Amino acid sequence: MRLFRLTTLLLTLAAPMAYADDLYQVEMILVRQNAVPAIVSRAAPEDWDAGAQRISAESQRTPSLNGEVEKLTASSDYTVLLHKAWQQTLGEEASKVAISDGKEQFGQYPIEGTLNIKLGRFTDVGADFWVNQINEDGLVTASERLNTDSHTKNGQLNFLDAGHLGLLIKITSLTAPAPRPAPEEIPD
Repeated sequence: MRLFRLTTLLLTLAAPMAYADDLYQVEMILVRQNAVPAIVSRAAPEDWDAGAQRISAESQRTPSLNGEVEKLTASSDYTVLLHKAWQQTLGEEASKVAISDGKEQFGQYPIEGTLNIKLGRFTDVGADFWVNQINEDGLVTASERLNTDSHTKNGQLNFLDAGHLGLLIKITSLTAPAPRPAPEEIPD
């Protein structure tokens, strides 16, 4: 009987954790690394946001990483291109959101891209962004592209490096209980 309990306990501990869909805050900062030469890519496709849902106005949140943005802005090594925060439901199924900034012209934006996020032991993040130069006729004349996948830890600031463009991202649970404070005294 004791062996049965130990085996059950070991299987429980070794089994993969199931992650239910919960509410998370996602905050991202898109930066250009000025010391790295820019790589001009193909122009962003017209269907850059295919299959992605837009972030609603109700989901947008006030960014909390303003201190990091100030440090990046104060350095001549970086140019902050975009800083956004929002809340969304995340789970084991991948969730793809479309993010854009600037004036839309013929379906294109100066900054546009998608984030694909999937929870697991680590959170998988796929980022695909374009920084576009748009001429006076509204046509994309040149693009810089960030395309990277990474495993990140929730609640921590993570840097996704893609050469001359980089992405700082922080994903924080809004439903997980706050960590308990350490006890002042350790009981005997």
